[in-house]
Amino acid sequence: MNDIFRSFGRALVSQLHPRMLMLTVLPFVLATLLWGGLLWWGWDPIMGATRSFLETSVLTSWIYSALDWFGLQSLRSVVAPLFVAALAIPLVIASMLMFIGVFSVPAVVRHLERNYPDLAKAHGGSVLGSVFHSLGSTLVFLSLVLVTLPLWLIPPFFALIPPVLWGWLTYRVMTYDALADHASAEERKTLVRRHRTPLLVIGVAVGLLGSAPTILWVSSAAVIFLFPFVLAGTLWLYVLIFIFSALWFGHFCLRALAQLRAERVAVPAQPPAAPSSGGDVIDLAPHEVRRIENS
Repeated sequence: MNDIFRSFGRALVSQLHPRMLMLTVLPFVLATLLWGGLLWWGWDPIMGATRSFLETSVLTSWIYSALDWFGLQSLRSVVAPLFVAALAIPLVIASMLMFIGVFSVPAVVRHLERNYPDLAKAHGGSVLGSVFHSLGSTLVFLSLVLVTLPLWLIPPFFALIPPVLWGWLTYRVMTYDALADHASAEERKTLVRRHRTPLLVIGVAVGLLGSAPTILWVSSAAVIFLFPFVLAGTLWLYVLIFIFSALWFGHFCLRALAQLRAERVAVPAQPPAAPSSGGDVIDLAPHEVRRIENS
């Protein structure tokens, strides 16, 4: 637990460095062009298809019936935007993680190297490996989201499942990228196995931090003319939080790697005993050795 808080404090200090703030620009621009452009040019057809689905589907038509029953007909116009925003959030955050993992985390790790000057690089990962690792983890994450989505509406699952899923995805993506240059593949697997719980705790904490811009985004979807501006601000907040998470994971993982290598140097592997030329090796107790020597 001390390592979690120690790496958190170091990540907070590192986040205030101008170079780390500049790292938010490229992922923000890419995400804004991708999702802002998609929603801007396709907003009307997306809204039309969503309203048609909500009104005709057996699974969602009850929403409008419930609003009519409570006399809240004026809220019918905001149901479709809220629905689209809620469904887009997992895709947006997953794409942000990929952009940051590919374009920002390597620069974050290079920035952190000054804190670990004696840590040799084993190059156990690569950019291509990071992309495939992120894609595989994202597909598993989206599958888990679809499977557990009905539980998100039931207390207390709505407060437990999303942070755990985001925490799992974040720690999977960030751990690989943080250790790609310095750790070998075997060292990375050992560290993930040894520190799985602390890494998941950091991931869940980052997921909880990411809930603030998510709430802001969903609430702004009801106010259509503000949505594009709030979307841009929300994407930047996502980038800032994920850069901070990269620093947090980076400090934790590189320190854990340094400790792992120090342990292995302190306890070197014992070489196997060479067999004698006279045949099989026989282990004797100390008193038997003395009796043979005296005879």
